[in-house]
Amino acid sequence: MYLVQRARRRIIPEVGAAPDAPRAAAALPRIGWRSPDMTEPSAPAAAAASSPAPPATGTIGAPRAKRRVPFWDNARFACIVLVVLGHATQRLTYDSDIALSLYLLIYAFHMPAFAIISGYFSKSGAPTRRQMARVITDILLPYVIFEALWTLTKWIVEGSASPNLTKPSWTLWFLLALGIFRLVLPYLALLRWPLLWTVAISIGAGYFSNIDSTLSLSRTLGLLPFFTLGWWLSEHRVIDRFGLLGRRQWWVFPVSIGLFAVAGFAAWFFVDDWRAMNLNQWLFYDDSYSALGGTQWWAGGVRLALMMVAVILSAAFFALVPRGSHWWTHFGQYTMYVYLLHSFVLYPFRESGILRGLDPTWIWLPIVVVASVLIALALATKPVRTVFRPLVEPRPAWLFADPSLAGREGRRSDPTGSRRPRESPRPAAPQHADPRQNGV
Repeated sequence: MYLVQRARRRIIPEVGAAPDAPRAAAALPRIGWRSPDMTEPSAPAAAAASSPAPPATGTIGAPRAKRRVPFWDNARFACIVLVVLGHATQRLTYDSDIALSLYLLIYAFHMPAFAIISGYFSKSGAPTRRQMARVITDILLPYVIFEALWTLTKWIVEGSASPNLTKPSWTLWFLLALGIFRLVLPYLALLRWPLLWTVAISIGAGYFSNIDSTLSLSRTLGLLPFFTLGWWLSEHRVIDRFGLLGRRQWWVFPVSIGLFAVAGFAAWFFVDDWRAMNLNQWLFYDDSYSALGGTQWWAGGVRLALMMVAVILSAAFFALVPRGSHWWTHFGQYTMYVYLLHSFVLYPFRESGILRGLDPTWIWLPIVVVASVLIALALATKPVRTVFRPLVEPRPAWLFADPSLAGREGRRSDPTGSRRPRESPRPAAPQHADPRQNGV
């Protein structure tokens, strides 16, 4: 009887069982595969996937529940607030040591952290036609549109302007950097030590004075290691393996606060030295070492040290980012609106000199901080997005031989790579009782 029952189990498998699933999953290519959104399996689905299969319930083809991970939206919105704050405090740094210290602390890690996030949600495989079209709609077209707007603004305010698409205006350099990041990532993924090579490229680029801001090449090469680091973390599933988005250990918060406290103290205590060596210019990754006064052969060591500080502070920053969903979390989906529009809000204040000589600093600096947060929130609201969507997210169907490549009007996207269109979940198949009970 025992042998008969065992043979019966082999011949009639339980409904819903998928004996070939492990082999099918193993056949999926690892390089280049990315989730279509900033989503992960929900906690119940993840637990079910890691636990032994329960007895058959008759459900066939039930979809895996997916949810958007609020941590990434929180991190992106925190980064964009730091971008606005950094630009808002720049004029204050000329007359205030406290403002300069805050400025140096922000610039030590905020754009590297943004690049890490962008790399984490980027693909290294061969791009599809739609992905290639998104480079045009999400990067190139907004770049051309806002360069034209900046040319017009400068002509109105200054009375003259020299249009030059090869020299990005103010914040637009990051769009070109993202485009280049996407182009070179598939090639970097072929290398054995991509992180090591990008660090060498970043350090080596600083020795060449002819690598400048043309097409934002200097900054692109300077920040390339951080973008590659983000991709590497995703490719090797480091965050998932170590459960870094789970509950924080008790020591993580105080250690992260301590790291920022030490960095802030160093920025303030040695502020005269940082001002003398133009440390703020070093943090831009935009000039050659010789242009910054670093003519010594070991000048590349300064950039290496700054990259190490950026990685440490970025890790501390991510450790402090809230894991849960809050009322402001969804604003992290619209950081490109804030990034492209906030410079037009700040431009009159920066150029008019209003932000110069604000005294006492201990009163005005907190006001600037609060104003920066409010600007970031306002520019991510729905009314602003509705008005400026044709500029930030153009969808010119007439431009493509296949109009569908332009995407649908109002479909949210973001060139950082973390705003992927959601995939429609597969409908669950109708439930049936155990076929053995139905006489099958």
